[in-house]
Amino acid sequence: MKVFDTEQIRAWDQYTMQHEPVSSINLMERAAGKCFEWLEGNEYFPAHFTIFCGKGNNGGDGLALARMLAETSLPVTVYILEFGNLGTDDFQSNLARLHQCSSVDIHFIQEENNFHTPGKESLIIDALFGSGLSRPLEGISARLVEHINQSGSEIISIDIPSGLSVDKSSKGNSVIKANHTLCFQCYKPAFLVAENAPYIGEVHILDIGLHPAFYLSTEGAYELLDKKIISSIYKPRKRFSHKGNFGHALLVAGSYGKIGAAVLAAKACLHSGVGLLTCHIPGCGYEILQTAVPEAMVMTDFNSSFISNIEFANPLYDTIGIGPGIGTASETRNVMKKLFSSCDKPLVIDADALNCIAMEKIMLATLPAHSILSPHPKEFERIFGECSNDFERLEKALKNAELFNCCIVLKGHHTFIALPGGKGFFNSTGNAGMATPGSGDALTGILTGLLAQGYTSQDASIFGVYLHGLAGDIAAGKHSQEAMLAGNISECLGEAFLTL
Repeated sequence: MKVFDTEQIRAWDQYTMQHEPVSSINLMERAAGKCFEWLEGNEYFPAHFTIFCGKGNNGGDGLALARMLAETSLPVTVYILEFGNLGTDDFQSNLARLHQCSSVDIHFIQEENNFHTPGKESLIIDALFGSGLSRPLEGISARLVEHINQSGSEIISIDIPSGLSVDKSSKGNSVIKANHTLCFQCYKPAFLVAENAPYIGEVHILDIGLHPAFYLSTEGAYELLDKKIISSIYKPRKRFSHKGNFGHALLVAGSYGKIGAAVLAAKACLHSGVGLLTCHIPGCGYEILQTAVPEAMVMTDFNSSFISNIEFANPLYDTIGIGPGIGTASETRNVMKKLFSSCDKPLVIDADALNCIAMEKIMLATLPAHSILSPHPKEFERIFGECSNDFERLEKALKNAELFNCCIVLKGHHTFIALPGGKGFFNSTGNAGMATPGSGDALTGILTGLLAQGYTSQDASIFGVYLHGLAGDIAAGKHSQEAMLAGNISECLGEAFLTL
C-alpha cells in the first residue's frame, strides 16, 4: 500500500477531478458522506456533535458533515475559526448550504472569549486544518487547539489532526490529540512515526473513490507492507524439496549470562524454514543450546565466556547472522573485523554486533554488500548520529542504506525498512506486546533463516519483518500483549506462514 506525501495527495485530488470527472465540491460531499457512514457504523448516533471548522477545504468537509448530521435530526453545533477573510470557494458554498439547516447553531470564533467548552458528553469533530497546513499553528489557532484538547471530550479528526504536518516533524507544535482520525484514501507518513502517537489515536482509512489510475502510476513516498506485497515475495516449498534446498545458516551469538539470546535466535531461525543451522557460541552455552534447540548444530568458541575466534572459511554457510548477546569485548570486535573483511555474502547484524560497530565505526567501510542491519533507534543513533525527530531518522536511514549498500531495519511499532536506492517500507504488523526481552533476537533469527534460503536481502528484510510482526500478533491473541514472551513469537511463526 502506497504512502503519499502532501503534494501527492493534492495531485491525486486534482487528477480525480479532471479524469473522473467530478467537481471539487462533489468530491468534498463524497468525503463528508464517508465520515457520516463511519460515525453511523461505529454507533456514534445519537450524540451531540460539536464541529470546529477552519475556512479551508478541511473546514468545508466539516460543514458538509454538519449538514448531513442535521438532516438526520442529530443536534449539531458548529464553531468557525474566523480571521476576517472569505474561506475557499467550496467552504463558502457549504456554509451557504448549512445556513439552510435552521437546527444548526453556527458560531464564529474571533477571540478567546468566543471559545466554547463542550460538555464531556459532546463528540468533537476536528475540521480546523487539513493536509495542506504548511507551518506550525500560532496565536488564536494554537490556543483553540489546546482548548479543545483540554475539553475532556472524545475527539475525531477529519483527514488529519489539526496542526499535524503530513510529512515532516511536528515536535513541539500545537496539535489536536484525536481519539480517532478519519483519513481519506491512503496512509500519510505522519501516521506511521512514533512521535505522533499522542495525536493520531486510531487511524481509519476511508475510501472516497479517488481515481485509481493515479495510484497505479505514481510512486509513493513510502510503502506500507500488506499481504499483496508479501505474497509476491513468499516462495512456497516444492514437493520434492529437501533440507539442502533451504540453505545452511551460521548464527554467532551468546556470551556468559546471555546464552538465552542465542537460544531465541536459533529457534526463530529454524522456525523460519532454514534447511540447516549451526550456532557458534562460547563454551559455557554448549549444554544449554544442545538441550534447548536439539535441531541446531553447535560449535563452541575457544573462549568459554565470549566470542573470540571463528573459522570463516567454511563455504557451506549461505549466510551468517551475528550479534544477539555477544557482548562488546575487544576480542569479539576483532572477530567482526575478520568476518567483514573475509565474507563475500550478506550478513545479518544486530544487537551487540551493532554496538561493536558503534565503538569502531571504521568497520562500516568493510561491511559486506547487501548486509542487513536491524537496530532499534538508540543503536541506530550510536552508529549514524543523533536525530532530532523521527522524520530525520527516516531520512538518515535511507541515506546510509544507499551509502553502505545495505538494508537498514529500523525497529519500532511500524518498523521502517530502508533499502539501497531510496525506497522505504513501513511494517503493518506487530503490537506493543513485542516490546519484550528477546524479541529482537527472534527477528535476527528470522532474517538469517530467510537470507540463507535464497531470499534477496531486500526481500528477506521485508518478509522477515512482516512475519515477525504477524507472529507477534498471533502470540498476543493467545497470551495477551502483557504476558507474551519472545519465545511465543517463534512458536507462532507456523501460524503466520499458514495465513499466506
